[in-house]
Amino acid sequence: MSSRHRFDRAHTDDLMSFLAASPSPYHAVANAAARLEVAGFRQIEETAAWDGSTGGKYVLRGGAIIAWYVPEGAAAHTPFRIVGAHTDSPNLRVKPLPDSGSHGWRQIAVEVYGGTLLNTWLDRDLGLAGRISLRDGTDRLVNIDRALLRVPQLAVHLDRSANTDGLKLDRQRHMQPIWGLGEVAEGDLIRFVAEEAGVDAEDVTGWDLMPHAIEPPSYLGRDRELLAGPRMDNLLSVHAATAALAAVAGQPDEELPYIPVLAAFDHEENGSQSDTGADGPLLGSVLERSVFARGGTYEDRARAFAGTVCLSSDTGHAVHPNYAERHDPTHHPVANGGPILKVNVNMRYATDGSGRAVFAAACEKAGVPWQTFVSNNAMPCGTTIGPITAARHGIQTVDIGVAILSMHSARELCGADDPYLLANALTAFLTG
Repeated sequence: MSSRHRFDRAHTDDLMSFLAASPSPYHAVANAAARLEVAGFRQIEETAAWDGSTGGKYVLRGGAIIAWYVPEGAAAHTPFRIVGAHTDSPNLRVKPLPDSGSHGWRQIAVEVYGGTLLNTWLDRDLGLAGRISLRDGTDRLVNIDRALLRVPQLAVHLDRSANTDGLKLDRQRHMQPIWGLGEVAEGDLIRFVAEEAGVDAEDVTGWDLMPHAIEPPSYLGRDRELLAGPRMDNLLSVHAATAALAAVAGQPDEELPYIPVLAAFDHEENGSQSDTGADGPLLGSVLERSVFARGGTYEDRARAFAGTVCLSSDTGHAVHPNYAERHDPTHHPVANGGPILKVNVNMRYATDGSGRAVFAAACEKAGVPWQTFVSNNAMPCGTTIGPITAARHGIQTVDIGVAILSMHSARELCGADDPYLLANALTAFLTG
């Protein structure tokens, strides 16, 4: 290992495994839950009556997971420390009537999900993953992790201007993957998926399926100081937050003045407005039920929320060496420079000065360097779950993350040390 590697890479190695095993939000929450189970957490059902017992608990709903740890002696009004993240990534999603094709090619009808960079899906070997819903009301995870689909690009001989005038892609006509030759047969894809899942195709009554690039995550660079992989926006944060919560749950309860929480939502990439998104009631419902299950009143709930802080952890932009003019001239986050604090005075990010102090204290406690991101004034600023969480629940929220390149690509790039640094900062934050 190169002397340039400052930290143990065990965390990043585990992140690579997590990314590869999580080709859909449903797989991501299942894998996060499995890690928490090892740390002693147990799943509780939303339809069941909750009790005031201590320890680690989690709720799964679709592509979202809310997990929390109640230490011994926690009062009903004990504030929460929340790490928020999201499980979804921009990609392609299979349509309700998927079987398509023409001119002897069999294709799959897909819809574009979120703000993906369309060109990054061209000429890649793609698998297919997600969940199928069965007639008995259960769901089954599916991961066909082999070369199955491909979105072929038009040859340069037939588009001589592609390298001069820029590639122009029509979201409807040009993004439909091929998966074979022959006549289109209605129901063919779902029959194939059902067979792969080991169920009867007649029992499949619904599906949420999406192509994914099958190339595994990998270290990159002369000294392997970079990490390339899919879905780092935002499974990098989900993984770090899961590791942080598991680590905190292993500490003595008397050292936990707050109730630490992981809130990983779905549908951030299309606005968060769903029952599993940050703009839905899931987080508030779980937190309130936790207070009430411990014998709390509405007054206890109000006191707990008033003392709660959320770190909304999502990826941000590292300065791009080929497009440095697109960035703010005085704020240039770099790879392996530590997590970033994301600031926008128009509240596209929820960070304010007092939130900055909370984040700075956590990084100082963890011995982690950190950076600041602000958009160029001439460029529109993106957003994330931070402002939504702050406004919906009335809790102080700070937007942070890891600086990456190629955001919303089918394959993104970050510093290989930054995931570990983020996890350490999150652990320090959760313990207060």
